[in-house]
Amino acid sequence: MLPLRIFRSRQFSGANLTTFAVYAALGAAFFLVTLRLQISLGYSAFEAGVSFFPFTLLMLWLSPKAGQLSQRIGPRVPMTVGPLVAATAMVLFGQIDPGDRYLTSVLPAVVLFGLGMATTVAPLTATVLASVDDAMTGVASGVNNAVSRLAGLLAVAVLPALAGIALSDSLADALDAGYATALRLSAALAAAGGVIAWVMVRRATPTRPVVHPSPQVACGDPCLAEEPATPAPA
Repeated sequence: MLPLRIFRSRQFSGANLTTFAVYAALGAAFFLVTLRLQISLGYSAFEAGVSFFPFTLLMLWLSPKAGQLSQRIGPRVPMTVGPLVAATAMVLFGQIDPGDRYLTSVLPAVVLFGLGMATTVAPLTATVLASVDDAMTGVASGVNNAVSRLAGLLAVAVLPALAGIALSDSLADALDAGYATALRLSAALAAAGGVIAWVMVRRATPTRPVVHPSPQVACGDPCLAEEPATPAPA
């Protein structure tokens, strides 16, 4: 089911290591910031979810543009710059304190986070798929999805404990004690993903143009596409 030879590709292995680091940071950041908004700033669950709406809009708008850019200049630069921008956003998230206002403290970090992830995701996915031959693209996609899910689960389980967010305390006190540290660890993970991409990702992802027949031509056979000759009058 999983031919291990695909990991011989430096491009494939580098893209998946970047995926692990970036998606671990992403999972931990979403989890911790959502808790911070609800427990420390008094947001409802709905309000905490809607606060990330600009992130979703930026992903929808900019991801195709980032994919086109990576086709022109190669994936290495977007996959390096994007995680570093996301890491900066996580540092800003770590500075959110009780009583802060959404427009001045939360929204700038959300926008920066969206810019960083939108720059990263499309080139990353394209790099994974382009690093193997056509027969292995399904396997490559499955591996990359599994890596991203595993990274998020491990980060949510491990990073809060490393930051000192202990279940023995009340959740509010625990967040106050370890929230900023956990977000700095997340930022370090995201930045590490950018460094890995710079070191291990090299070549561009090729575009394979496909020529489709004109909708005005019912058949691709040029002989059959010609209009029948009009018979001469008797």
